Amino acid sequence: MSKFTVINHPLIQHKLRILRDKNTSTKDFRDLVNEIAMLMAYEVSRDMQLEDVEIDTPVAHATVKQLTGKKVAVVPILRAGLGMVDGVVKLIPAARIGHIGMYRDEKTLEPHEYFIKLPEDIEKREVIVVDPMLATGGSAKDAIAALKKRGAKYIKLMVLVAAPEGVKAVQAADPDVDIYAAAALDDHLNQNGYIVPGLGDAGDRLFGTK
Repeated sequence: MSKFTVINHPLIQHKLRILRDKNTSTKDFRDLVNEIAMLMAYEVSRDMQLEDVEIDTPVAHATVKQLTGKKVAVVPILRAGLGMVDGVVKLIPAARIGHIGMYRDEKTLEPHEYFIKLPEDIEKREVIVVDPMLATGGSAKDAIAALKKRGAKYIKLMVLVAAPEGVKAVQAADPDVDIYAAAALDDHLNQNGYIVPGLGDAGDRLFGTK
């Protein structure tokens, strides 16, 4: 079974409270998504491998640490996942960025893939899939399946808010993919497939389309 981690740092909890508020403006919502993603990336990258290197400081010769091992790819699920990319890349500037386009059928709630573009060496990279919402889990499962089909082996899923139904669905389908959420596991999905209490439609709130 994959690991489900709630990153409950006080700064994340505070920023998520503002994010959930229906009165938060589009600009502030967009800024907060980036800020929370950056704070989360600090924890999601905690297990990155290090190696010893020799350098000269202005004072003395020293043995210090630097990153080694797998390179990183950040893959947002379009369109809402785009709002999290800059926050992650601020901490991991060398990361390559892929894109997976999904839309949800409003009647069946089923996701449909319409676009995918990934780094050529995706099979060698640690992939961080980003999407603000993990609701039914359908989009996340399909995105992970699309990545695995193209050779990705090292995948993490990073979301802002998650419903128990979505976490369970992804863990059942992909027990090798760890899931990270900000601050809390939300209560449930309503009859329209929205997370409760959630934060509404993340894409619409990010891009001001509703």
